[in-house]
Amino acid sequence: MSKFCCYHTPKLNIMGKHTFFSGQPILSQIINLIPKSIVDRVAQQYQADRYYKKFKTWDHLVTMLFGCFSHCNSIREMITGLQASQNRLYHLKLVHTPRRSTFADANTKRDAAVFADIYSKLTRHLLPRFPDSRSCAPNLYIVDSTTISLFSDIMNNAGRPGSNGRRKGGAKAHSVVREDHLCIEFMRISPAASHDSPFLRDLSVPAGSYICFDRGYNNYTLFHKWTTSTTHPIYFVTRLRDNAYILNQTDLQVSPDQHKAGVVSDQKVVLGNPNNSKTQLLSARIVRFKDTKTAKIFEFLTNIDHLTGSQIADIYRRRWQIELVFKRIKQAYPLRYFYGESINAIRIQIWAVMICDLLIQTITRGQKKKWSYSNLRAMVRIHLLSYVSLWEFLKSPEKALLQATPIHQNQRNLFTDRGS
Repeated sequence: MSKFCCYHTPKLNIMGKHTFFSGQPILSQIINLIPKSIVDRVAQQYQADRYYKKFKTWDHLVTMLFGCFSHCNSIREMITGLQASQNRLYHLKLVHTPRRSTFADANTKRDAAVFADIYSKLTRHLLPRFPDSRSCAPNLYIVDSTTISLFSDIMNNAGRPGSNGRRKGGAKAHSVVREDHLCIEFMRISPAASHDSPFLRDLSVPAGSYICFDRGYNNYTLFHKWTTSTTHPIYFVTRLRDNAYILNQTDLQVSPDQHKAGVVSDQKVVLGNPNNSKTQLLSARIVRFKDTKTAKIFEFLTNIDHLTGSQIADIYRRRWQIELVFKRIKQAYPLRYFYGESINAIRIQIWAVMICDLLIQTITRGQKKKWSYSNLRAMVRIHLLSYVSLWEFLKSPEKALLQATPIHQNQRNLFTDRGS
């Protein structure tokens, strides 16, 4: 018996209890990372299946994941792709392939919060099993937002109008990434014209954590709360706004080593607009840092007293890693064309893309062989419905495919054997 037969059950190290069969297509092996119990509980909580006889929440999720993994740009591509592979869908627990009208109706009416909650529960299920392979601090959180352009004005965009005087729509994804694994843990989707700072009010991180973000999120009232809290202190690093009011300042001594590292000055300050009685005064620290490569001066605002100025600058430098996360997701998944023009359909697709990214990241972290994200994502897309063990495939793609699909030497040739 070949070791790639359907009775072989290779296991993923970081998952433990899950078993994956090479008798299942690769898509099925990936989706098996999602406990169906999580989806069922969320669907029951939101009563998401109340008005659906066949197209349940699980079916909706699997259909969206198929479309995102195969990079379908329209509902027709996705549904016909599922119908063409109908004999391979048994392992996906997808009993009925949906019609386009059924899918479009569900995309409009089934609450996108269902998929947001599924993603949230999956992060709590999968992220703790990631191996600790990074040397940086696990309690550094990076906050930023990215804009996803839309071809209609259903969600208000920011920026100047185009040459025709009209502005396209846009969705803004406010995201939180923990620096040790670079997966989005928390996200809010809003119109692109919305401001950034209210997002921090909904953010919840463990006490003693460090948060890094740009100046668009500055909120003195929240900063004061984080700084003065004795039970839940939060440390932040951001940029100082150009129009900030400095009411009082005290210069701190900068050592020669810090000067050499690029620290220009270090000050304790009190910030706040004296002409506005509602403005919260903030006691903080301003570190002015000179980049040795570009000679630009940066002013960092923080409430951290126990780190040097160069360490404050290094924390902010790490903020740019979230841009790599946004770039990775936008390049790998269909976010230029959406499977619906309603706000709900757009949100559902964004959450489905986030789930796909989380699953691929989980697979990447479980392999001894180093795969780049783009290569792994491309290989999965090409062989999405191939019957081969995913884990053996990732060890040696060519060997796994040859052994999983043996060539029959005694097969007659169409051209050479015509007369026999």
